[in-house]
Amino acid sequence: MPNQKLRLKCGIEIHQQLEGRKLFCSCPTLLRDDKPDFEIRRKLRATAGESGEIDVAAKQEQLRDKTFVYQGYYETTCLVETDSEPPHEINKDALYTSLQFSKIVKAAVSPIIQVMRKTVVDGSNTSGFQRTALIARGGKVETSEGVVRLSNISLEEDACKIISEKGDEKVYSLDRLGIPLIEIGTEPDIKSPEQCQETAKKLGMLLRSLSGVKRGLGTIRQDINVSIKGGTRIEIKGAQDLRILPAYVELEVKRQQELLKIKKELKKSKLDRKIFDLTSLLKDSGSAIIKKTLGNDGKILGLKLNHFSGFLGRELQPNYRLGTEFSGRAKIKAGVGGIFHSDELPNYGITAEEVKSIKKELKCSKEDAFVLVADKENKAILALKAVHERAEELFKGIPSEVRKANPDGTTSFMRPMPGAARMYPETDVPLVRPELKGIELPELLEQKIERFQHDFGLSKDLAQFIARSDKVMLFEELVQKYPNIKPAFIAETLSSTQLEIKRNYHEDPDKLNDYNFRELFKYLNEDKIHKDIILDVLIDMIKGNFNINKYASLSTEELHKTIVEIITANPKAPMGALMGLCMKKLAGKASGKIISESLKKILEKGHK
Repeated sequence: MPNQKLRLKCGIEIHQQLEGRKLFCSCPTLLRDDKPDFEIRRKLRATAGESGEIDVAAKQEQLRDKTFVYQGYYETTCLVETDSEPPHEINKDALYTSLQFSKIVKAAVSPIIQVMRKTVVDGSNTSGFQRTALIARGGKVETSEGVVRLSNISLEEDACKIISEKGDEKVYSLDRLGIPLIEIGTEPDIKSPEQCQETAKKLGMLLRSLSGVKRGLGTIRQDINVSIKGGTRIEIKGAQDLRILPAYVELEVKRQQELLKIKKELKKSKLDRKIFDLTSLLKDSGSAIIKKTLGNDGKILGLKLNHFSGFLGRELQPNYRLGTEFSGRAKIKAGVGGIFHSDELPNYGITAEEVKSIKKELKCSKEDAFVLVADKENKAILALKAVHERAEELFKGIPSEVRKANPDGTTSFMRPMPGAARMYPETDVPLVRPELKGIELPELLEQKIERFQHDFGLSKDLAQFIARSDKVMLFEELVQKYPNIKPAFIAETLSSTQLEIKRNYHEDPDKLNDYNFRELFKYLNEDKIHKDIILDVLIDMIKGNFNINKYASLSTEELHKTIVEIITANPKAPMGALMGLCMKKLAGKASGKIISESLKKILEKGHK
């Protein structure tokens, strides 16, 4: 098996948002996209933890010297989120949910829970740290390829939601900050890309069995840790789509394999550190990027890379080359737009003659490569230092780092792997001694799906869909309350009908709340509306136009029955003639619009 030769080691971290209120205050876990009520601006500084050391990732972020803007709302944001008052007592409901999960997987719960501070200075936390508490250790999940052990189960606060990043300014929203997260980390027991996906699915199913978890897109995300023989641990952060998890593992394995090949092939030599100013050499260049840089009083700086010719164009992942790797490091560490390198030139308006002049100025031999950066002088210098640092690392192997998950399965550099120096105790939150006796285990999601199929006659797909949705509790409530309405019809209305509204009618079904659905099924049960027009009712509710009197002037069942009788009596009549007959029969009892829409629907479905 190829993975045995590679000695693939893989583990995952699952982050699941919880419902209710935030972890250390009473603010709701409501995500908003309306205009904020206020903004605050901050700069953050990396400081030494209790060990006396400054975390390497924190140090890197400080070098970028970003200004952070935080947007908030008066009704849903408090002084805890703005870091203007200490955190409150830990959310007991969130703690209970994390203890439930620990019990399900048979993990050993800590007798004393200590909240810790984890240094974060990318601006995503107003305080410069994230609060996290270790709840339990151990536990396991079964997969088709063997047991995957769990190393830790933690309860932590989510970070701010990023709104935009432009130049030296980063804008965040405070609405997501402080939402409780259950974090589950596995041991590196995963031996294949497919097992990685299966493990994430299993853990997700267990989490969705808990009533306290949020449901929907963006409420759960995975980080993946990958290494191979001769490589090192790489953390891939923010993978949300389960379908792409195997691709992240496969492509990171490929990247590490290619980097190890380059390490073997590169001639060991001392790289030049000298940075050349090529501004005057390229002052007449036709390159749009160079022209723009010079027009903004920027400079064109260059760096020679001894014996690197042909290597910068080497593909590490699909459409991702070693030069891309260097560019990613320069972008993150210096905030530049990117780099030029000799393996891709002439290009971007830089001519063959200019390339020849650059090589002469840098004293490049046929074996040497070079990198150019066009930007403000201080940023260009920082970018070339980052490229030099990354080039030096190639001789040692693969640097341990955190990489961002891209939608196509590739990854890009985010920051160095943080160390132990980033953690220290949170003294504003008292120690917690968890009580395990009253922890009740919920019905597992797999059991719920089987019950929905057996008790309610739902298809497997519909049972899975509704069991995993955020309407599952409402579904069970409505099925119990209205035994005369088919459970499958209730489930479809809460699931596929909403998708139809979005796709075919271009309305936003997220505007519908549980009250709307309770109202809909109440009127269905009272026979004030007919099931054929539920789409009309729901769309009216979305638009804020719903009024039962609009539909109640004539019993919908009676309307339906009358139209069916007219169609049956006139089987060959065209739509216009049927409409005339219906209007004559129902004049003054229902609006023309309601009659027309009902007639169309009955004809489309076949009168029943």
